Amino acid sequence: MTSEPARLSVQHITKRFPGVTALADVSLDAAAGEVHAIVGENGAGKSTLMKILSGAITDYDGEIVLRGRTIRFAGPRDAEHAGVSIMYQELNLVEELSAAANIFLGREKRTRFGLLDDRTMEQDALGYFAQLGAPVRPESRVADLRVGDQQLVEIAKALSLNADILIMDEPTSALSEPEVRRLFQVIRTLKSSGVTILYISHKMDEVFELADRITVLRDGRLVQTVARAQAEPRQVINLMVGREIAALHFDEPRRPGDELLRVEQLTLAGRDRAARRMLDGVQLTLRRGEILGVAGLLGAGRTELLECLFGAGPVMPAGKIVLAGRHVMFRRPADAMAAGLALVTEDRKRLGLFDQMTVAENITITKLAAMLTAFLLSRRKEFAAVAKSASDLSIRSAGPDASITSLSGGNQQKCIIARWLLTKPKVLLLDEPTRGIDVGAKAELYVLMDRLCRSGLGIIMTSSELPELLTVCDRIMVLCEGRKTAEFTRAEATEEKIMHAATRPVAQRLPITS
Repeated sequence: MTSEPARLSVQHITKRFPGVTALADVSLDAAAGEVHAIVGENGAGKSTLMKILSGAITDYDGEIVLRGRTIRFAGPRDAEHAGVSIMYQELNLVEELSAAANIFLGREKRTRFGLLDDRTMEQDALGYFAQLGAPVRPESRVADLRVGDQQLVEIAKALSLNADILIMDEPTSALSEPEVRRLFQVIRTLKSSGVTILYISHKMDEVFELADRITVLRDGRLVQTVARAQAEPRQVINLMVGREIAALHFDEPRRPGDELLRVEQLTLAGRDRAARRMLDGVQLTLRRGEILGVAGLLGAGRTELLECLFGAGPVMPAGKIVLAGRHVMFRRPADAMAAGLALVTEDRKRLGLFDQMTVAENITITKLAAMLTAFLLSRRKEFAAVAKSASDLSIRSAGPDASITSLSGGNQQKCIIARWLLTKPKVLLLDEPTRGIDVGAKAELYVLMDRLCRSGLGIIMTSSELPELLTVCDRIMVLCEGRKTAEFTRAEATEEKIMHAATRPVAQRLPITS
């Protein structure tokens, strides 16, 4: 790719925030028809660089050269007009509007009378969804869509701009494996038509499947740009973290204790009578000191299961839940929290963060009563709790008073986990806990989960990444269309067995016995 002229060139870009240098003298280039991967740990500067390239950040030092001409965007719309489109990891959708309306937001199609042409926009949106192989109805309200479908809307919006430079920030973080395959085919089609793609991902298998070249950032600085054909994943990971990442292993097997949680025939009705059940007779057990993984494709019911356990489901489920020997069925999350449950949601932006608050406020909000001195909030107690959480989870920020939105996605996720650990839960429910977290932070989180289990905590986690479940879980149960279709110990489980159970047709499902 280096023999072709650069369509896009970044020269000596530097960006400073108060107390933090996000980028320091970063330079790179990308040619027409190139997939150029940008990798690095959380906080390496990837998202800041992409925001500069897309016009979201306009105050920086250095130059952007686009098609041979030095340019400085006045804003995102200016970048779009210049043919640069970005798809953020944190979805940027208007929830109350339809999928089609979100795709054409700010570029609405109108009739000759000046009225919104909803029919044409929905037809065009249907074409983009067909290109992605996505079963999303253009007229569906975005708030009613799951995160994976919302991400497909974001991808369709980027495709609709017909940009010749497309920035993709963790585009597969909420997609199922079949959706990822379809997206990769779209990327290859765009590449063959000459579109330049800047691809940000923490997943080395994706990077090495798609990229022509790989640029590594660390602590805001350019480490190296390497040709994909001349590199290997371990080499790139070491460049990202500046150290060797050894294969994760635990010193000794975990020895789960007594039964902590039992679920029998948990059933959740669909949103209307005609819809299939979102959960259908699900059974599970969880012991102290154990990690139970929940696998399944998008729409299998993984998130619905955790929400029902936490009292956050759309309607009350039927069935039986026994927590620490006591029959429970929570009507609201506050009751579940008081009983010793904690839930880290898959949708960090909408359901996890208080985006107008600081790092300290986001972490301590579940334990404000413990932060009081003479009925007043004690900054000393608050900051001490935050300092311990930051140390335990390796949270990187400019300090406890920093805005939570100034942190990278991975550090935001760590703050949410820290918040719930302050409640000292009996059962920790983790819904896609490593979504948007880099390889080094993932390893730290796995070690943390192991440590928590050895202290007696029970963990139920969902993940779209099967290697992750196979690495950290003691048992893995598989859901398909709301029903439990299989359960494996770590020794029994393989990716092939899990995928077979996750895609098993209704007629082939085995009856589940108690």
